[in-house]
Amino acid sequence: SEVLAAEAVCCLNRAMATLRDIWEEIGIPEEQRLERTDAVRKHIKSLLDMMVAEEESLKERLLKSIVVCRKELDTLCKELQLGSLETEEDCTILQMEKNLRTQVEVLQKQKRDRKQELKALQEQDQDLCDILCTALFSIDTGSVPSLEDLDRYRRHVASLNTLKEQRREEFVTNKRQIILLMEELDHTPDTSFERDVVCEDEEAFCLSKDNIVALQNLLQQLEGRRALNEAVCAELRARIVALWERLQIPQEERESSA
Repeated sequence: SEVLAAEAVCCLNRAMATLRDIWEEIGIPEEQRLERTDAVRKHIKSLLDMMVAEEESLKERLLKSIVVCRKELDTLCKELQLGSLETEEDCTILQMEKNLRTQVEVLQKQKRDRKQELKALQEQDQDLCDILCTALFSIDTGSVPSLEDLDRYRRHVASLNTLKEQRREEFVTNKRQIILLMEELDHTPDTSFERDVVCEDEEAFCLSKDNIVALQNLLQQLEGRRALNEAVCAELRARIVALWERLQIPQEERESSA
């Protein structure tokens, strides 16, 4: 910088010498030369003052930016539940402002990412709760979630997904058995729940705990009716055989009747 400054002075001196030569060659009187020289001085001073003011303004903007960035960093650290970040105090104003601004951008991205993940988890949670008829996960939506909160929420949603798959598999298996039993018993669904089980789209069936219990009870009832019918049939068959024996019905006629 000192070399460049010295070169600037040399340029100024050469320019002034050239101007003096031109003025002398033209024949401008000494008094006017002094006036013109003073005009050059004022012009150069005005230009330099303007440049200094611009650089001072830049310095003030950088200092204000440093103050703003530090306040924002403190706020973000509290929101993200992070410890205070250390900054280099022995670096230049320009480097410090750049470092602080970069840290602010990094933490702002972390804040956005956490909020976006929270929103996605809440949407999944809502869908699962609608299907399973369970309560929503308790979390403060007014603040930025901590990493621990997000981890607990992820595990909660994963457990609900597992529960949904278990209940869905149980529903599909029991539904298949119920339909076969109803066909075997020539039973037409006569309650809203039975119609939901047999006719409703599997994806629309509410997999609540009460519905799964009701499904198991319905299956047990139908199995009970089938068992009772089988017992009655066995008893009737035994009575028919006894009557055949008493009436001495031929085997050929028994087979055709059977």
